[in-house]
Amino acid sequence: MEILRVENLTKIYGKGDTAVTALDHVSFTVEKGEFIAIIGPSGSGKSTLLHMLGGVDTPTSGKVYIDGTDIYDLNETKLAIFRRRQIGLIYQFYNLIPVLNVEENITLPLLLDDRAVKREELQELIATLGVGDRLEHLPNQLSGGQQQRVSIGRALVNNPAIVLADEPTGNLDSKNSEEIISLLKLYNQKYNQTLIIITHDEKIALQANRIISIEDGRIAKDEVIR
Repeated sequence: MEILRVENLTKIYGKGDTAVTALDHVSFTVEKGEFIAIIGPSGSGKSTLLHMLGGVDTPTSGKVYIDGTDIYDLNETKLAIFRRRQIGLIYQFYNLIPVLNVEENITLPLLLDDRAVKREELQELIATLGVGDRLEHLPNQLSGGQQQRVSIGRALVNNPAIVLADEPTGNLDSKNSEEIISLLKLYNQKYNQTLIIITHDEKIALQANRIISIEDGRIAKDEVIR
């Protein structure tokens, strides 16, 4: 089942002689449950691509369909709602709300949507994340690895169509990096969660089912490895 379709996605910054093409007619599809790593040198356009897929930046041209919805055909309000419900975003620097505790940060997408928290599902998520003894803690009372676990919980709490992770281990030591990737792989394998990760780490990329290499804003290679 196709969960993501990208058609001729292009992003140009600036105009005229100063124009910079960050993405150049990128097209690919993703099936539900795939684990994809996007790699490429700095400035290749991979982070720009992730921002386009996540609906946090607007393309110059092209289409992004998530679970059949053309996300850039939505108005700003509808896109914000769709993004909150169907796209889980994980960043390198966690982006947790400092005045909210662990449980509040995890359930924030539900609260913003004015939806009830399903306690049984939340407890299962919290147990899997391994933060059950930290629920009342604020972000500044957590280690980096714990903060990233909370940000993963926030991304997963809505059972989104896709999870997008931008260098999710870039701010962590090797032990925490391995634990975070193992956690993401668990959700990919156990719950068939579609996962797209941007990474500079070859070891992480090689754990994916498929690697997409970006160079100069274009797909240089798209390889299924398992």
